[in-house]
Amino acid sequence: MSPSLKAGLIGAAAAVVLALLGLIPCVGICTSLLSLVLYVGVGVLVALWMDAPRQAGKAAGGGAVAGLITAFGGGVTNLVISVIQFTVGGGATAMMRQFRQLPPEIRDSWRDLGLDPSMLANPGWAIGGTALCCGLGMLLAAALGAAGAAVTASIKRGQETTV
Repeated sequence: MSPSLKAGLIGAAAAVVLALLGLIPCVGICTSLLSLVLYVGVGVLVALWMDAPRQAGKAAGGGAVAGLITAFGGGVTNLVISVIQFTVGGGATAMMRQFRQLPPEIRDSWRDLGLDPSMLANPGWAIGGTALCCGLGMLLAAALGAAGAAVTASIKRGQETTV
C-alpha cells in the first residue's frame, strides 16, 4: 500500500472521529482546528513513510492525495450528520421560525424578488451547503497535506545527506 493511501485512510478515520466529536457543544471549534493539524499531519506521515531518497515534489503530491482522502472521509461524515440533524431536528420548522424573526423590510425584499423562504427549508440546502464546504475543505486539505509532506521531506532529506 502506498504511503499516501495509508496516511489518507488513517487520516480519514481520525477525521470521522473529529466530526463526531464536533457534535458535542463547544467542542466543535477545537475539532475544526484539530482538523487543520490533521491535514498537515497526514502529509508528514506520507513523507516519513516514503522510501529514501525523499523528494519534496513527490512528497507534496502524496501529501495532497492523503489530505484529499482525509477531507473526503470527514466531509462525508459531516454530510450525513447535517442531513440527519436537519431532518430529525426539525430543520424546516427552525428555518421558518428564524425567517419570521427577520425585520419586515428584509422579508418584504425576499417577497419582492419572488423568493419563497420555504424553498430553503428542505434537506437539499443542507446537502448542498455541506457539499460546498466539503469541496472547499478538500482543497484546503490538499494544500496543507502537500505543505506538510514537502517540508518534512526536505528536512528528512537534509538529515539523510549529512549523516
